[in-house]
Amino acid sequence: MPADFAQRVVAWQRSHGRSELPWQNTRDPYRVWLSEVMLQQTQVSTVLGYFARFLERFPTVRALADGTEDEVFGLWSGLGYYSRARNMHRCAQEVVARFGGEFPRTAAELTTLPGIGRSTASAIAAFCFGERVAILDGNVKRVLTRVLGFGGDMSSSAQERALWDRATQLLPPDGQKEAIAGYTQGVMDLGATVCLPRKPSCMICPVNSICTGLREGQPERYPVKTRKLKRSAQSLWMLLARDAQGRVWLEKRPAKGIWAGLYCLPVFESREDLLAALPPAAQRKAQDLQPFVHVLTHKDLHLHPVMLHGGQPQGETARWVDAEEWGRLGLPAPMRKLLESSAG
Repeated sequence: MPADFAQRVVAWQRSHGRSELPWQNTRDPYRVWLSEVMLQQTQVSTVLGYFARFLERFPTVRALADGTEDEVFGLWSGLGYYSRARNMHRCAQEVVARFGGEFPRTAAELTTLPGIGRSTASAIAAFCFGERVAILDGNVKRVLTRVLGFGGDMSSSAQERALWDRATQLLPPDGQKEAIAGYTQGVMDLGATVCLPRKPSCMICPVNSICTGLREGQPERYPVKTRKLKRSAQSLWMLLARDAQGRVWLEKRPAKGIWAGLYCLPVFESREDLLAALPPAAQRKAQDLQPFVHVLTHKDLHLHPVMLHGGQPQGETARWVDAEEWGRLGLPAPMRKLLESSAG
């Protein structure tokens, strides 16, 4: 176990780590939590604008709890992984209901809230309350497995638990609250800026002399993960209906399934199903647009838009929506892209 790992990371973060991001240099758990949720599987450059807009509309956890799900989805639109937004809204409501609007101060209590896993809880507890707990997001896993030469398969829950134990052992000693925050930020920054997935900048790394992966000459073999995600494909047909005023027919999706709870063009499994949902006169007006592919984490969606001018579609949860309103609604990224490209 590298004895001075934490000390090196803290010193490096102080002089070379990131400090300009809006969720840094704060002990406000609301801002730290918001950033941690947004940064899951999303680039920092993308998150910056969303983070600012969320804080403008929802400056406190109470404000977020009082907001509607539609408002939250509207501000989230384009970030993807909408379960994060749904859990975030529920979490805010529970913070208010269970904890009087104050985030709990320990990682153990934080993990009882919706959408807060062990790593996010530890980040909040470490940054805001100085608790001696380890984080283990993707960047940190990469740094630690390379430094330790940890060859366990990270697709195994037992091996991930073993890495959690090692990560905890590497933390600064008890009683160093300031060091905990600096260390946590530092190890995240190392993974984000130096210890990259490919072509890591080992020559400028503050822990290169104690890195097992570098000593072995193959740091990129870590972390080890053998289980590969199986990709699938699905074809869907979407009805893009506009009325004489240029409004679009949108429906609110069910609470479960693809694009759950979002506003969406009506979606069908086949072109025949789409046409069957229209009156006979409207069926003859339907025009096929250029299909396109939308890539999800585990699936490729082959989307086939069908345009309809005039006619009255059916749908209990659907209505006509003008451009000003749909611009504020939570829409799946491919729907927003299609509406924007077909406007006018």
